[in-house]
Amino acid sequence: MTPDTTPDDAPRGVSRRHLLFGGAAAGLGAAGAIGLSYTARGTTSTAETADAKLSGAETIPFYGTHQAGIDTAPQAHAVYYALDLLPGTDAAALRRMMQVLTDDAARLSQGDAALADSEPELAYVPARLTVTFGFGPGLVTRAAGAGAVPTWLGPLPAFSVDRLDPAYGDGDLLMHIAADDPMTVAHAARMLLKDTRSFATLRWTQTGFRRASGSELKGTTMRNLFGQVDGTVNLEPGTADFDQLVWRNTGQAWMAGGTGFVLRRVSMDLDKWDKLDRSGREQSVGRTLANGAPLTGVNEHDEADFEAKTPIGFPVIPEFSHMRRARSDNPDERIFRRAYNYDDAPTPGSSVSNSGLLFVSYQADITTQFVPLQQRLSDLDLLNEWITPVGSAVFAIPPGCTSSGYIGDTLF
Repeated sequence: MTPDTTPDDAPRGVSRRHLLFGGAAAGLGAAGAIGLSYTARGTTSTAETADAKLSGAETIPFYGTHQAGIDTAPQAHAVYYALDLLPGTDAAALRRMMQVLTDDAARLSQGDAALADSEPELAYVPARLTVTFGFGPGLVTRAAGAGAVPTWLGPLPAFSVDRLDPAYGDGDLLMHIAADDPMTVAHAARMLLKDTRSFATLRWTQTGFRRASGSELKGTTMRNLFGQVDGTVNLEPGTADFDQLVWRNTGQAWMAGGTGFVLRRVSMDLDKWDKLDRSGREQSVGRTLANGAPLTGVNEHDEADFEAKTPIGFPVIPEFSHMRRARSDNPDERIFRRAYNYDDAPTPGSSVSNSGLLFVSYQADITTQFVPLQQRLSDLDLLNEWITPVGSAVFAIPPGCTSSGYIGDTLF
């Protein structure tokens, strides 16, 4: 038996991916099981292969009310692509493009090869792959006219801290591809970008990462490259607050069940950060570096006391700290955030690092939720000494779809 061939006596409906992960090893006989052992795990024994629970076999459902990849537990690797539509891509062409993309994304997310996959073996390890699509104002206008564009779908207001590079902004179509295995991400990206060749051209790519899958306990708050716990206070998927503040329930009917998406590329000056002592780093954020506890608390999730004072009368958590400026007294201004680190090759001769954060937020209304938060940070946030927003993009994330539909079918 060759590694990419399903034996003739295998049960009907048993996929190659199922065989690869050992689920049918017991029914294949000794020779088949040994073949699987070498295929999946190198020289690992047959018994170990049958008993192993490989994380690469995990899948996230693709079809549903909402697109996957939003309230999904963040994966270790992510890439964001923005594409510009070709001049001849009209509404009919957009429908064809999204039908093809939806079908291939659904297949890949379940560990099955894309329809015209030239390397199908690379698809058999889904590793919690999700693919999320977003639409820019140009795509929405071509599909359904300018009246279908939400009022918040467009460039953000100019903030004083921004030093935006056009190379990381705008776009007609967003593809967010994430998984716990970088090979899975790379293969899915290649298949889906191939699907768009007749309809669009690539505008920009942004790649990010977190800790490798399994290296920390599930639910551990990520750390950014400043060493800070990043994202302690966040909306909780499945709660009433999340449903109200993230999913669109008003406005254009085609967006019902969708959400607004903001991607901010934030450059972090690690070289300058190196010169700051530990106390200064904690004061700038308002949290301890050791475990992310607020400076008034002991544990990461302790509620911050912004009224607490030092013996000489200064706030324990400074007014200019990042966590204080990010916190709003208006509960309707909350967002759902997720972030990935990036660490690109430094410019020769200029610095030691070229690193930062891909800050992503999801909210029902970008104008009333994200913009006020960003304005407070722009006006006064001590972290602005070490961080600079260099990219900004806004997209509408349409709702999910059924297996008989496609992403965007509520718009077209």
